[in-house]
Parts: sequence; structure tokens; C-alpha cells
Amino acid sequence: MVRFLVTRLAGMVGVLFLVVLFTYAIFFALSPDPAVQICGKNCTPELIDQIRTNLGLDRPFYEQFLGFLSGLFVGTTYGTGANAIDCAAPCLGYSFQTGQPVLEMFEQRFGVSATLAVGAAVLWLFMGVAGGMLAAIKKGTWFDRAATGAALGGVSIPNYVLALVLQYVLVVKLGWLPFPQAVPFGADPGQWFLNFVMPWLVLAFTYASMYQRLTRANVLDTLDENFVRTARAKGLAPRLVWRRHALRPALTPVVTLFGMDFAGLLGGAIIIETVFGLNGVGKMASDSITKNDQPVIMGVTLVAAFLVIVGNVIVDIVYTTIDPRVRIGARA
Repeated sequence: MVRFLVTRLAGMVGVLFLVVLFTYAIFFALSPDPAVQICGKNCTPELIDQIRTNLGLDRPFYEQFLGFLSGLFVGTTYGTGANAIDCAAPCLGYSFQTGQPVLEMFEQRFGVSATLAVGAAVLWLFMGVAGGMLAAIKKGTWFDRAATGAALGGVSIPNYVLALVLQYVLVVKLGWLPFPQAVPFGADPGQWFLNFVMPWLVLAFTYASMYQRLTRANVLDTLDENFVRTARAKGLAPRLVWRRHALRPALTPVVTLFGMDFAGLLGGAIIIETVFGLNGVGKMASDSITKNDQPVIMGVTLVAAFLVIVGNVIVDIVYTTIDPRVRIGARA
């Protein structure tokens, strides 16, 4: 088990290094000159050169990259003398537009994205797994056909279309819900729930459709396995056969998909946050792309990649619990 964890963690470090290198090369080496962007319209060549010196952009690429890596682990200093600015680790740089530390901007908006991700994940896991299990149990019935049709609709309808439709119906026409805004839970739990329920439903409907189809297909495949036939032959109750012998092995690919989807949403749901005007990480990334704010774009990319990679490592660990074959392989 220890060797299994060490191997996964070593792989995570290697992938993260490649992501950092690739992202840094794209956003700094291949993008327009950041010094010109920071300087603005009324600028002189001398001032542009000074900005390049302060940011270290006049150094070779490998020195810039090593400086960025050191900033992630031990911090770094921008500029020299009286104009020097210290950036504590983990340093992701400063926004070209606001001058605010990127990590601080991320921390301020992460709560909104985390609320969206957790609430939607609870809904789509319940609807997707439970719906897929029931559809498999009632294969060929009206419920199975209705669930399959609903799943097909959820996969086909773009989430921004569903978001706009729900906003028009539930907010504008019926007045049942307020226009979504990031209300802190501690300020008013009731308003917090009402403001997030619509984004939760939109995200959950899209993801639950995929999980429902995946769960149904995996459960039906598992029912053809020999160990399920053996359990039935021993006289186990049908509900125990479904829950212990059919559903549990079928959850392995579901866990894989959930680890990536949930971690990706923690990095920001760009479309949903933009449509509903929620100032989360996704909305911050969207605004930064519009303004070509390279440090913010790179920071969000790196954090999102880190979350996805960590999510996959956690999934690998969960595998050892739900799948005995992985546990045996990890001990070998």
C-alpha cells in the first residue's frame, strides 16, 4: 500500500511539473509582451524596459521559469531597491490589471466555486447513481425509457441554455427565486440556499444525465458476471444482490469520472458563473481572458490542474476500498 501511494504521488509531482512548464511557456514566452500591456497606451520605451527589468522579463527563459518555480515553494521578489515587492510562497504573481496577488484573488473567489461544486455534486450523485440503478432494475419498463430519454436530453441541452430558461421562468415570470448572487451562508442560510439552488440544478442536471447512463450500463454489465449468478444461486435477497454485488463493482468508473468532474468544478464553472453572474473562480478566469491578464489566467490554470491531479490520486486511493482487485495489486 505504501509503495502504491508513493508511486501515485511521484507521478503527480511529475505531471504537475510538466503542467507548470507548459503553462508558463504558453502564457509568458508565447504571449504578447506583458511589459507593454502593463505600461498602457501612453508609454515610453524607457518605461517598458524598466518594467521588463522589474518583472525579470529581460532574463533568459530558463531563468524566468526557475524563478517562477522558486516563487511557488519559497517565494520571490519582483524588482530591486525601493521598488522591490516581496511575494510570499506560494507565489502565483500579480494581476496586470489590478496589481492584486493572484493567490489572494483566487482565495476570495474559491468559496463561491466550492459551494457550486459541492451542492451540484450532491445532487448529481444522488440523481445519477440512484436513477441509473433504478433504470437497470426496471430494464425495459416505462421508467427505464423515461430515465434514458431524460438522460439523453440532459446530455444534449447546453447548460447555458438551461440556465437562461430556468432564470427566465423561475425568476422573471414566476418570481419564485431571486437573481443568483453569492450570499454568505453565515449571513442568511435561507437566502444562501435560494441563490444557489438554480445553479446547482443546472450543473446537476447536466452531470446527472451522464452518471445515470454510466451507472445503468455498468450495473447491467455486472449482472452478467459469474459472482452475481453465484450470489443469486445461494439464495441472497434481491436487494442485497443489487446493492452489494451489482452496484459496488459498477461504481468504479463512476468514481473515476466523479474525481475529475468535481475537481474540475472546484477550479471554476466558467459558463455557469458567467451566466448567473456569480463571482467565482470561473468568472475570474473569464474576465481575465477577456482582459488578457496573463498571471491570473496562468494561476487559475495551474490551480485547476493541481486540483484535478489531486482528485485522481484520491480516486486511486478510493479504488483500494471499493475494488478488492486494486487492493490486492497495491499490496503486491
